[in-house]
Amino acid sequence: QVRLVESGGGLVQAGDSLRLSCVASGISLGGYYMAWFRQAPGKEREFVAAISPSDVYIDYAGSVHDRFTISKNNGKNTVTLQMNMLKNEDKGAYYCAAGSNRISNPRGTSDWLYWGKGTQVTVSS
Repeated sequence: QVRLVESGGGLVQAGDSLRLSCVASGISLGGYYMAWFRQAPGKEREFVAAISPSDVYIDYAGSVHDRFTISKNNGKNTVTLQMNMLKNEDKGAYYCAAGSNRISNPRGTSDWLYWGKGTQVTVSS
């Protein structure tokens, strides 16, 4: 059984940093694309960042690319999202996702095989 468990969310002020982690079980991250998505209340789930199995391909949404960093530790089966200079518009539930190495559209939601239950990020201004 595959499980993705996110942690690290919380309430912070604008300009602060947070570090989200996603621990996987039942799969080996060395063979999977991994991504973070987020969803604000009343909005659709949106792409934040993705990383390929070999770490060669890394992609960010334009709104976060100079503030967020995605990384993966295959030995610990963990993917991390370092979020700096948080803004109010970064708030929402953050979800970890795992996809096969044949994923065609990492920025869409439909190709991802497994999802975590999310961790909440709240940013006060």
